Amino acid sequence: MPIPGDFLAPNRISAKERAFKQIQEWIIDGTLQPGEKLNDTELAQALGVSRTPIREALQLLSVQGFVEMNPGVATQVTALHTEDLLKILPPLAVLQALAAELATPLIDKLTIGTLHDINTKFTLAIARGDYYSALKLDEEFHGYIVEMIQNPYISNTVSMLQAHFRRFFFYNSTILTHESVTEHEAILEAFKAQDKETASAFARNNWLRSIERYTSSLSE
Repeated sequence: MPIPGDFLAPNRISAKERAFKQIQEWIIDGTLQPGEKLNDTELAQALGVSRTPIREALQLLSVQGFVEMNPGVATQVTALHTEDLLKILPPLAVLQALAAELATPLIDKLTIGTLHDINTKFTLAIARGDYYSALKLDEEFHGYIVEMIQNPYISNTVSMLQAHFRRFFFYNSTILTHESVTEHEAILEAFKAQDKETASAFARNNWLRSIERYTSSLSE
């Protein structure tokens, strides 16, 4: 089970959370491949923790659908089924739309300026073909809106769904285009106008359009 030794370990979090975040990232970026068996002793040694937080992290990853645990047999990374993207995006779109609606009355000029700066960086990343950076900036844009409403039930679910979405990115199942830039700008204009219905609609369509791109790529 190959594990890199040059990763950056986050500070000031529990051993379980650190293990969870790192193993999840390895699954997302393909360091740990679909179907690969996970050895808790090797993971514990790589992360410098005991086996207990590794097992706790694996249990949480199992609940979220990143690993499969078969007691007495093996724990392995879940398979990646491209059709699952069609199950991830609709609820993600609905939650992002709800977040935009709830955030609208909380938006001020400083927030709009911050979101505009993120979208500018997002535009430049797409223009130079740096789609990984673009993906992270897209998450930052929408994540900033989600965090504004201070609802952990929404933010935790969005975080999980986006992690699965990001995993598809690494397997070339998702595409980012300049249309997303335009939709982000439309969301910002709706925020300026305090128009929560329009902000919600554009946020929802921004995610659902990924389904259209995906189904189109399958037909091609």
